[in-house]
Amino acid sequence: MKVPLLDLKEQYRSYKDELLPELERLFDSQLFILGEAVRNLEAEIASYCGVDHGIGVASGSDALLLSLMALDIGPGDEVITTPYTFFSTASAIVRLGAKPVFVDIDPVTCNIDPAGIEQKVTKRTRAILPVHLYGQAAEMGLIGEIASKYHLRVVEDAAQAIGAEYDGKRAGALGDAGCLSFFPSKNLGGFGDGGMVVTRSEEMAEKIRVLRVHGMKPKYVHKYVGVNSRLDALQAVVLSIKLKKLDACHQKRREHADYYQDLFEKAGLTESGDVVLPKETHGGDSAFRHVYNQYVIRVRKRDALRAFLAKEGVGTEVYYPIPLHLQECFADLGHHEGDFPESERAAKETLALPVYPELTEKMQEYVVGRIAAFCREHRP
Repeated sequence: MKVPLLDLKEQYRSYKDELLPELERLFDSQLFILGEAVRNLEAEIASYCGVDHGIGVASGSDALLLSLMALDIGPGDEVITTPYTFFSTASAIVRLGAKPVFVDIDPVTCNIDPAGIEQKVTKRTRAILPVHLYGQAAEMGLIGEIASKYHLRVVEDAAQAIGAEYDGKRAGALGDAGCLSFFPSKNLGGFGDGGMVVTRSEEMAEKIRVLRVHGMKPKYVHKYVGVNSRLDALQAVVLSIKLKKLDACHQKRREHADYYQDLFEKAGLTESGDVVLPKETHGGDSAFRHVYNQYVIRVRKRDALRAFLAKEGVGTEVYYPIPLHLQECFADLGHHEGDFPESERAAKETLALPVYPELTEKMQEYVVGRIAAFCREHRP
């Protein structure tokens, strides 16, 4: 059996008939840069996240960069974040001349451990940049308390977490700004790169709108040195249609996560310790929703298991094999192996399994069956 990590072709078939007439209307209009389609999507995403403003940009990476630019983060400033995340989280900080200050992760969620944040606050600290990794919100209550105590701004990296909830509020509405990615593999993915900043602040929203067009307002008048980072109208049309189905897709992912848990438990793999499953830290309460952009397990002999599954036709991925503090480009930060042990351990043990909405129970049974076969063969 073939079980890909993600099947976008199958997903496309579910909305193709609705999408193609909308694309034809867009092509007839020849209005591809910003415009009505983007404005409509910005309003829809803002409403979905529970905030007042959405600003479409060219990527999730640019959403992070522009949010920090809007807060005037720059040389000499420090931003507290996690070393266990995609590169753009820290690169946005460094590109502005600021310093990323890393805090290790909670080993259960792989999100930043708020217990380590306060001790990293200095007089140079300007913001906290938590990541809602894999689709589960970070511990935003404690993070918000620390930010309030030290008068810090909070920018959420919600690239993997649109629709995730913390205490009844959705990711993106829990800080000063939330940064979304519409990369095709995301729960709400487009036909290429795309992103959005969502915020309650009218001042911040307006500044980002100006920054995304070279800092220009009105035309050819530049208040800031901005960037060229605009969400294409084509992506907006695609995303607007897919947004209607997003909560149903989230529910399917959650159902798949529940079925995986049943299958792994019945196979005896959790009790034996062969496999550690992801956990919803708030017990599945409806006010705390994990949206499973990734379903990530921990296993012994991860790399050998991944190679075995590839031969058996099962797609997997490692998010992420090298923590940021050990990346060559950040060597000047002075970190060494052992500085953030939980992040380093996660980098060696975590493995993402297929969890996309179109996955079938038979596919899941095959995946767990193959993992069980590997574990039986490789037990001490």
